Amino acid sequence: MLLGLKRHYKKRCQGRMRKHVGDLCLQAGMLQDSLVHYHMAVELLRSVNDFLWLGAALEGLCSASVIYHYPGGTGGKTGARRLPGSSLPSETANRHRPGAQEVLIDPGALTTNGINPDTSAEIGRAKNCLSPEDIIDKYKEAISCYSKYKNAGVIELEACVKAVRVLAIQKRSMEASEFLQNAVYINLRQLSEEEKIQRYSILSELYELIGFHRKSAFFKRVAAMQCVAPSIAEPGWRACYKLLLETLPGYSLSLDPKDFNKGTHRGWAAVQMRLLHELVYASRRMGNPALSVRHLSFLLQTMLDFLSDQEKKDVTQSLENYTSKCPGTMELITLPDGLTLPPVPFTKLPIVRRVKLLSLPASLRPQKMKSLLGQNVSTKSPFIYSPIIAHSRGEERNKKIDFQWVQGDVCEVQLMVYNPMPFELRVENMGLLTSGVEFESLPAALSLPAESGLYPVTLVGVPQTTGTITVNGYHTTVFGVFSDCLLDNLPGIKTSGSSVEVVPALPRLQIGTSLPRSAHSLQPSSGDEVSTNLSIQLYNGETQQLIITLENIGMEPLEKLEVTSKILTTKEKLYGDLLSWKLEETLAKFPLQPGKVATFTISIKAKLDFSCQENLLQDLSDDGISVSGFPLSSPFRQVVRPRVESRPANPSEGSKAGDSSHLKTLEAVLNFKYSGGPGHIEGYYRNLSLGLHVEVEPSVFFTRVSTLPATSTRRCHLLLDVLNSTEHELTVSARSSEELVLHAGECQRMAIQVDKFNFESVPECPGEKGQFANPKQLEEEKQEAHGLEINSKLDIRWRIPSLKRSGEASVEGLLNQLVLERLQLAPLQWDVLVDGQPCDCEAAAACQVGDPVSLEVRLTNWSPRSVGPFALTVVPFQDHQNGVHNYDLQDLISFVGSSTFYLDAVQPSGQSACLGALLFLYTGDFFLHIRFHEDSKSKELPPSWFCLPSVHVRALEAQA
Repeated sequence: MLLGLKRHYKKRCQGRMRKHVGDLCLQAGMLQDSLVHYHMAVELLRSVNDFLWLGAALEGLCSASVIYHYPGGTGGKTGARRLPGSSLPSETANRHRPGAQEVLIDPGALTTNGINPDTSAEIGRAKNCLSPEDIIDKYKEAISCYSKYKNAGVIELEACVKAVRVLAIQKRSMEASEFLQNAVYINLRQLSEEEKIQRYSILSELYELIGFHRKSAFFKRVAAMQCVAPSIAEPGWRACYKLLLETLPGYSLSLDPKDFNKGTHRGWAAVQMRLLHELVYASRRMGNPALSVRHLSFLLQTMLDFLSDQEKKDVTQSLENYTSKCPGTMELITLPDGLTLPPVPFTKLPIVRRVKLLSLPASLRPQKMKSLLGQNVSTKSPFIYSPIIAHSRGEERNKKIDFQWVQGDVCEVQLMVYNPMPFELRVENMGLLTSGVEFESLPAALSLPAESGLYPVTLVGVPQTTGTITVNGYHTTVFGVFSDCLLDNLPGIKTSGSSVEVVPALPRLQIGTSLPRSAHSLQPSSGDEVSTNLSIQLYNGETQQLIITLENIGMEPLEKLEVTSKILTTKEKLYGDLLSWKLEETLAKFPLQPGKVATFTISIKAKLDFSCQENLLQDLSDDGISVSGFPLSSPFRQVVRPRVESRPANPSEGSKAGDSSHLKTLEAVLNFKYSGGPGHIEGYYRNLSLGLHVEVEPSVFFTRVSTLPATSTRRCHLLLDVLNSTEHELTVSARSSEELVLHAGECQRMAIQVDKFNFESVPECPGEKGQFANPKQLEEEKQEAHGLEINSKLDIRWRIPSLKRSGEASVEGLLNQLVLERLQLAPLQWDVLVDGQPCDCEAAAACQVGDPVSLEVRLTNWSPRSVGPFALTVVPFQDHQNGVHNYDLQDLISFVGSSTFYLDAVQPSGQSACLGALLFLYTGDFFLHIRFHEDSKSKELPPSWFCLPSVHVRALEAQA
């Protein structure tokens, strides 16, 4: 038994000596010899169950094989780093424990293959060296041997570290993680706090080496928490903060908020929020409140979707507490180690979904003069589509909008915002961020209700210079944090463009009127917007004055003003101009300086058709008496009828004289084009539009129009049946007649004696100059011109004394072709003169019995053709006033010469005359009938052209 013990002890000593010699050979660079000695030591020590030294021999064998296979080493840049003033636990173990070693090879003693260049040892190298797989197996066996000893924890940990480094080179991460997992549970002796930090830091670096980033971050965070353990008298908050920053990549966390705008969220949000909270707490304990505000702002901005309602309230309350001492800014924060923290704009408080640049109001939009339009047309592509054009989101955002802003005017940008918080969100100092033009932003403050949904917010500002302005974003102050939010950094935002041209300053015109505003909103077909709508009620034919007040409320002088009007499409026929004005006196006050006022007057005249509608009154001739049957001595005839003979089914309809069904509506737009200041020099102007809604009530109607001949061939009677369609007593008068009083609903006939018209002297209308090729339209234009001339001569007016309102009654549009012909002078104008005095009236020409009386027939040709020659015979007769005419007057009247007169041919605008004489033998009243001879010349012309005046001669006794 003693012999056995001696043999056992001898093998143990030999094995340990072989192991020690192997260490020396390895340190001496004798790689092959060390392998041989390690192999022999392993066999000897295994046979005697010396597990501690066996583990050391196996570790030495692995180290020599690693040097052979990986001459570059296993540490590299990721090897274990030592903190200043500290040493690894493994170094301490090497100094105090037998069998433990740190393999240090002089690179100069090795070749590129990591071995001694002794060629005599090449023979056994492949046999003694372990394969890469065997190296890991031997490390496992060595660690298993160390684990049998309670006090060998340090060298067991060191063996695990070495195996992990080898596996990292072999890219066997899963097996390396098993070694590290074993290293975590190795029970070491009582370690100091510094050694614990070192241990967790090394574990973190090893996990990082094998690609287990989150596991690496976990142990680095444990190391950070160890820096501020309660047992440490002076906690290292700066070291803790530094280690926490190093854990961020492992948890897919970046301190740049732009990284969270790219696609879906990466990493575990709960872990990330916990880490950010720890960063906030650590920075506060470091005494850096700006850093705490930055991290808490980052937490709120990036983790908003993962916070519960209560957590949102807690975080925002904490943030407000921090910012009350140190407001959040958009400045970069640089840490002592050189790391910079980018600013964190609150793009989610509130969330902006749409940004739209608004055009100025219609009355303030600048427009380019027509002569200057089209300058930029050449810059557009002639192609409908080009595949070369890049349709990037940035280009759409930066494209220029097709309207302009004006220097010095308030401009608006509309944002559609959303409050994601479960409580009311107060946003202060919200304004625009712009570039390209000096811009004065006018900040706004708003309060958004909890989870408000899309809410429109309008931000305003004033451009101070001209050029192209680009809206880059907006700035806010929320929870004490000032944020600059750029549109390029906002995900999912919609915008139609962010660049707009700013034109030079223009004056601003404010218009006041004497009429009330109207609820009717006009929609011109041209697309122009009407800024103000006015309303007025007129009777047909009435004229009212509209006083316009012009006030320059801008900062530039008002130099140019043009006023135009446009009648909107209407079914009603309008006679004359609805609107008329004179600007000469007003323009004499220009330029109108800022704050000054000018006025001018516009006449509103509603003159529609005065013809009676069929549903108002039946024809006055339905009593069997025709107009042609009225005697000349009684041109007036009165007939009274009710306005409406048959009542409608609905009693509310037709019960009022001014029934809405009889109302006519006229709509017009007044355009004020004005300019001044620098904008006028550049060719810009503004257009202000006023809408005018005119309700026209019927005043009088002409139910029938006809004519009767007068005693003179150059005159006639115009008969008008006039109906009062108002609820008030009304008077009607013409230029040559007395006032006619009409009660409500009453109809009377009035006769007006008028001179016949020479329509050939009427100026040609535009239709006669070839602009209208349609003959029918030509005729209508001619008829309208004739009606206008007749109406101006008649001057028919109505008046309502109770309302003190009056107006004009027009016959335009009432006169048909037959009436016009009867009112027209014949193209052949005949004049008969007795003793040189014209005879064309009821008064008789006086002469004395026995004295010859001269008789002259004069012809003026107003037709466009030559007429004549003509032969006329004078036939005298007496009228006995009983229907009997006596033509047998040979004994009473004698002709001096022939009773037949001859006229030569008369050229257009020419004149011809024939002379004769009569001798009256007895006293009395005589009439002369001048008769034309029927020949080919006279038959070619209409009978109405041969209308000669009647001649009445009274022969008196000769005076003694």
